[in-house]
Amino acid sequence: MSTAAKPTAGLEDTVATSSAICYLDGDRGVLAYGGYDIHDLARHATFEEVCYLLWHRRLPTRGELGDLQSALAAARSVPEPILRLMRTLPSGQPMDVLRTLTSALGHYDPDALDHSPQTNERKAIRLTAQLGSIVATLGRLKAGGGPIQPDPVLSHAANFLYMLSGKRPSGLATRAFDVALILHADHELNASTFAARVAADLHSAIVAGIGTLKGPLHGGANADVMRMLLEIGVDAPPGKAEAAVRAKLARKEKIPGFGHRVYKTVEDPRATHLRQMSRDLGQRSGEEDWFEMSQRIEAFMKTERHLNPNVDFYSATTYHALGIENDLFTPIFAVSRVSGWTAHVLEQYANNRLIRPRADYIGPEYPQRYLPLEQR
Repeated sequence: MSTAAKPTAGLEDTVATSSAICYLDGDRGVLAYGGYDIHDLARHATFEEVCYLLWHRRLPTRGELGDLQSALAAARSVPEPILRLMRTLPSGQPMDVLRTLTSALGHYDPDALDHSPQTNERKAIRLTAQLGSIVATLGRLKAGGGPIQPDPVLSHAANFLYMLSGKRPSGLATRAFDVALILHADHELNASTFAARVAADLHSAIVAGIGTLKGPLHGGANADVMRMLLEIGVDAPPGKAEAAVRAKLARKEKIPGFGHRVYKTVEDPRATHLRQMSRDLGQRSGEEDWFEMSQRIEAFMKTERHLNPNVDFYSATTYHALGIENDLFTPIFAVSRVSGWTAHVLEQYANNRLIRPRADYIGPEYPQRYLPLEQR
């Protein structure tokens, strides 16, 4: 019946918009922000530089970077009403709490009713700063501690770890988390980014992104990876990890952290850096067993299923080595991805046309005859 083009499941390979933010080439394993290869950014950049790059499509000068760092520091404190709400919400999934608190932030934004480009950029900075503080505080409260005020001297990555643990992180820990934030910052028109671009205002857009990210098929896989590793056990005898994965496959269960809709034949370039970070942090802490188990599972999956690890696989042991609890893994994804979400929403607003796709109608044949109730 429909005159629309026939759909593909999950809109796979459907081009929905033009964008200057992120470039992907899954066949070659290329991920680039604004033309800058993710490997160069992971090796040399900071998360703050990447935020500026995503928002402006160029790297900042020293002065511009300093201004952004100052703006993030000034916006990092969470409004007191949000902290009170955080304490009163029922304990539950942190992504649900983050979604509610992000929506509430819109009520306390000084520019809430102003949607000009300049104001929306200020909102993007506030949201990026405050989501990090909210997630760190959620973890802090769950662990039985009290909220810690951000330190304006520390970077975004260092502040998160400091507000979470109450201790100033080491240089290695800070750099590892900084790289993780860079790697998760954007990934073109994924499900959560598409959802964000459809929303009508910036706070609603981030709420939509969070609501889309929370599912296990998008943002929750790294927590599933760590749960799998914990089930196997760090002291498991040789071969148990491979046997556990083989048993999951026999039950037709998906192994979290492997395969990708874009990188089908090559490794996810983000996994390359997280593998190294997981190794380095394990060696520093003396807990290398988690990394070694992960390597055995990776080798098994490559041999048995010809699947490479994706961004989620080694981010699990990286976060675990940083002392981060599993239920914060997906919220941390949002702490990073808010930079990409806001960049895409700002780009959408710059040339905004209501997103209105079509559906391929497969329902009852038209026209159906209406029957009175007593005749049905």
